[in-house]
Amino acid sequence: MSTYHYPQGHLFYRKLHRNYPKIVRGEGCYLWDEDGKSYLDGVGGAYVANIGHGVAAIGEAMARQAKQVAYVNGMAFTNEPAERMAAELAARSPGDLDKVYFLCSGSEAVEAALKLARQYWVEQGKNSKSKIIALSPGYHGNTLLALSASARESYRVIYADWLVDVVRIAAPYRYRCSCGGDAPDCSTCNGNLLEETILKEGADTVAAFIAEPVGGSSTGANVPRPEYFKRIREICDRHKVLFVADEVLTGAGRTGTWSAIEQFGVVPDIMTLGKGITGGYAPLSAVVARTGIVDRIAAGSGAFLHAQTFSHHAVLCTAGLATLAYLKEHDLIARCARMGPQLHQRLAGLTKLPHVGDVRGRGLLAGIEFVQDKATKAPFPRSLKFAETFADCAVEAGLVVWSNVGHADGVNGDLVTVAPPFIVTEADLDELVNRFGVALEKAVAATEKGMKKAGAR
Repeated sequence: MSTYHYPQGHLFYRKLHRNYPKIVRGEGCYLWDEDGKSYLDGVGGAYVANIGHGVAAIGEAMARQAKQVAYVNGMAFTNEPAERMAAELAARSPGDLDKVYFLCSGSEAVEAALKLARQYWVEQGKNSKSKIIALSPGYHGNTLLALSASARESYRVIYADWLVDVVRIAAPYRYRCSCGGDAPDCSTCNGNLLEETILKEGADTVAAFIAEPVGGSSTGANVPRPEYFKRIREICDRHKVLFVADEVLTGAGRTGTWSAIEQFGVVPDIMTLGKGITGGYAPLSAVVARTGIVDRIAAGSGAFLHAQTFSHHAVLCTAGLATLAYLKEHDLIARCARMGPQLHQRLAGLTKLPHVGDVRGRGLLAGIEFVQDKATKAPFPRSLKFAETFADCAVEAGLVVWSNVGHADGVNGDLVTVAPPFIVTEADLDELVNRFGVALEKAVAATEKGMKKAGAR
């Protein structure tokens, strides 16, 4: 099998001790490498390919726009695709979220959203409101402010001196909470922990609370209790704290509705979008804010202090428009809602397999958490790298998943997530579970071999 790796060639790979197959074609839910091997893309690349691979109409729309005008300076001009894409996102967003600022990546969108929250308070003379409260486990991106808000210690450790302090509260992580997610008086799971923390820090110092409505890779598609975000909304309103919903991963229909937060019956003050809004055909993200927030800045300084060269890019916004049109034409968000229960029904059987502690999620987003001991929920020691081993075994079995670690205690913990394209069929789901089982058998065997080898030393 042909593979590519460092230091071969000139490409700086993300992982320098990994062999990379070269993908040469994608169609529907599948990818093919140059040797002809197929891979079921069980996670849409990075939760991105919601409409599937190989949709020529998206590239064709981008090419038409590029021939007309590809780029204009967003500080001096606007353009038709950006205006239309903003209108489309405003129409789909819950409540009065209707002012849209375009960027290129999810990290950038989170960075801009938190800056917007800070500037909103400064424009009112409330300079003391500077603190951000975020969940742990939680993940919001890799730019420095977004990483500061993330509880991903393996990423944070070497950049600690560059990061700002962010106040953390425990995520409503049902599988890992001592209450099992069901105790009415659990302040972590019912949302009251946020109020306790705001009061401790001082409401006049807190600018924003940020959370993914449904957990992404950090908690493996963890779904809070139905009342959780209603309580969060009440607390934020009472203490004048902006609620930022990070929908970079969960938005664009991934959980069966356009945004995941709308299923909780609340409207955030600011929402971030990315990944699926272009289906992976172009890098585009967005900050969607309430008019009142932007009005405050318009009445004050008159400018949002966050510039980016490629913001409001005509070709990227055209990719977004074409993707939204494709989603609508093929009714794919409704299809995601219908196929979600099919996915979870099939994945539920995995709990009978060794070391599968929990399966959870919503829509076409699911997390599978691995444990060394199912009775105690004890994780594998981090030294065994079980999640990484499983992901590699999955690729060998022709399945792409997303692995994550550290959620159990900041260091230990292994899980993978799946998030197939919305066009996935029942036969594809059966194949996904089949290949998952093959990969798990290989990963368990490899791990047990490693444990025996370590014990023999």
